[in-house]
Amino acid sequence: MKSKEEVFTALKTILVDDFEIDADEITLEANLYEELDLDSIDAVDLVVKLRDITGQKIEPEIFKQVRTVQNVVDEVYALVSAN
Repeated sequence: MKSKEEVFTALKTILVDDFEIDADEITLEANLYEELDLDSIDAVDLVVKLRDITGQKIEPEIFKQVRTVQNVVDEVYALVSAN
């Protein structure tokens, strides 16, 4: 993944395919917990799926701070672009 757009596309695919979220609801501003109805178990599953597609270990402490889709995109992009 070379761009934030690619990260967003991959994240959107995961949210639609694995969490059955309507693609129209997934925007960069969408809150993961309030608008997309993810819970803490879903967040853990999401971290595992992101680790699988990036090949990078995602620290749980970092992910505790994310609230929006944009936050996830930023964190994943920073992780993959650092390596």
